[in-house]
Amino acid sequence: MIRPPAVAGYFYPGRASELRQMIEAMVPAKRERKRAYGIVSPHAGYMYSGRVAAAVFASVEIPEVAVILGPSHRGIEPLFAVQAEGSWRTPLGEVKIYSELAERLRQFCSLLEDDPKAHALEHSLEVQVPFLQFFRPDILILPICVSPEADFPSLEELGQSLARAIKEEKKEILLVASTDMSHYISQVEAEKKDFLAIKKIEALDARGLYDVVLRENISMCGFQPTCAALIACKELGAEQGELILYQTSGDVTGDRREVVGYAGCRII
Repeated sequence: MIRPPAVAGYFYPGRASELRQMIEAMVPAKRERKRAYGIVSPHAGYMYSGRVAAAVFASVEIPEVAVILGPSHRGIEPLFAVQAEGSWRTPLGEVKIYSELAERLRQFCSLLEDDPKAHALEHSLEVQVPFLQFFRPDILILPICVSPEADFPSLEELGQSLARAIKEEKKEILLVASTDMSHYISQVEAEKKDFLAIKKIEALDARGLYDVVLRENISMCGFQPTCAALIACKELGAEQGELILYQTSGDVTGDRREVVGYAGCRII
């Protein structure tokens, strides 16, 4: 089962040479890579959020396996949908799914279902894959799509199950939480709201992140997968999150009246 790219040529270049060249141009010249439990990375079109994504991927050592957690923008039937077998194709080639981890995680998490159709058109996970391929061509992935209906107890179950499954693994694994921050508000308001959420990420405070997003009406589309990733990382031994780069679409367009925010964080 091969999932073809849904947004190649739209969110990012559809030709391998152009895609590789674009990512290479966005990678910071000076960078310090650390071993990390996870990262938080944006998922807009590369011209808007690619520099933030490139910076955070370049800040960590990419291990053999990446578990990518992203929000569903179209709605899915299960709370958590995994594609447990096959591969994903991008212009940079095919990436195999790490089926063994999928099977173990399904044993631990009762809310996780194998549902490839949930991934067919979703961009939030797909746009992370070329960055992983760029830095680690032999990467294995496990894509998990998170429903907007997921409440905090269900996110706790997913996060704790991920930690439990990863602890039984011999391969090193990186958790990738895919999210943009505030949507279509002024630069000043976006920065104010987004840094409330970023402070919770830095503190590895999943419950605090969940609550502040709802209380302050922060339009952070992937706060639920980010919560699950924080829970798993903390359970695995992470001690802190670090903001690598924050930008908005206004930094690209020059229009700061209505922006989307992008944060790249590593969890160490």
